[in-house]
Amino acid sequence: MLSQTDNDLLCRVGPGTLMGNFFRHYWIPAVRSDELPAPDSAPVRIRLLGEDLISFRTTSGAVGVIQNACPHRGASMFFGRNEEGGLRCVYHGWKFDVTGACVDMPSEPAESNFKNKVRTRAYPTREQGGIVWAYMGPRELPPPLPELAAVMLNDDPEKISILLRPNNWMQGIEGEMDTIHAAILHWGFDQPGEPGSLSYYHFTNRFDARFTARDSEFGASYGCYRPAEDDTYYWRIGHALFPFIAMQANGELGPEERFNAYVPVDDYNTLQWELQVRTDGKQPRMARTFPINRTSEPQAQGAARVYMPQGTGWLDRWVIDQSEANDYQIDREAQKTQSYTGIRGVRQQDMAMTESMKPIMPRQNEHLGTSDSMIIKARRRWLAAAKALQENGTVPPGVDQPELYHQRSGEVILPRSADWWDATKQLRESWAVEAPVEIATPGG
Repeated sequence: MLSQTDNDLLCRVGPGTLMGNFFRHYWIPAVRSDELPAPDSAPVRIRLLGEDLISFRTTSGAVGVIQNACPHRGASMFFGRNEEGGLRCVYHGWKFDVTGACVDMPSEPAESNFKNKVRTRAYPTREQGGIVWAYMGPRELPPPLPELAAVMLNDDPEKISILLRPNNWMQGIEGEMDTIHAAILHWGFDQPGEPGSLSYYHFTNRFDARFTARDSEFGASYGCYRPAEDDTYYWRIGHALFPFIAMQANGELGPEERFNAYVPVDDYNTLQWELQVRTDGKQPRMARTFPINRTSEPQAQGAARVYMPQGTGWLDRWVIDQSEANDYQIDREAQKTQSYTGIRGVRQQDMAMTESMKPIMPRQNEHLGTSDSMIIKARRRWLAAAKALQENGTVPPGVDQPELYHQRSGEVILPRSADWWDATKQLRESWAVEAPVEIATPGG
């Protein structure tokens, strides 16, 4: 369990907090590219790390992320006119470009140079893989973007799933580190698949699992293994990467690139970003598209996830129709025979669990077991890295090493004599994967 002090240090993300300062050294997913669909389109309210911000796409296509409050009298820039390379406050006409410079001040005399002395807070942006990234850190020249293959190989923002999760960021990412729950919460009624398949070993030995976790250059990693054949183990291998990225064990290790980013909106809300691509030409498991205002489409009816129309408030983006307020639309009859939970959708099942813990879980009350070894490891790793920055100025891991994000997660069959970390190095790190001879393929 964590002390209340350490729990607060891990969970609080606003300006000046230990973790908030730590996160600001990394690039942060801010908005999906198609939320700013065209030059001079409507601005979008976003909240990142407890800061209220406005994002807008200029006439040239560049994206700005600036403070919500106009530096003149504090009116919201959300109501601004997006025109001719800048966002103009409609109160007195002050106009700002993507760098934060005031480029026009019509309320002042023409001979005044006052506009040259006024700036608004603005954060650098980069656009890659259907995502607009923001850098909120102290460097004048931002670090490189993380080399996440799922981002670098994606060209369609609608392949990016986003969910508003009304709980602290740490609760979300800890759910990805907790691989044992998949066999219960999500697939409690599932039966083993074909003998020799990955699902066969997963569900045949549902509760006969052992766990190991280790520090990694990029964060922390876990291995969960179950008996397969007499001379092999079935392994589930996953990672937590700085600052708030998870790669869960789901699907064959190697050909699929996936990540989840649990982006802190504030202390009590998180936007979960999820993207999967395959490098072998096959369709990824998450092959659906996620258009904005999806509920206007007929196929949304009865879909696993039904989004509400996008709103304009700070917490009105990427909201679905299942929530704590309606008990996630739990179906008690279905729970008896069709679904272990009675809750429609895998992510919604996760939401019901993490949100029921309270917006910030009081971790001083928990009782952790052997299956929680990765959670324990990651908490210590994150606290240590954030304190090293605060106390010694140590550059956070991965900030200047984008190649550390060349990682993959998933399931694999290994000889019982193999070291799980060394034996899977190529499958985990290579972008052009060929399985080494010593690793058995499912059913092989």
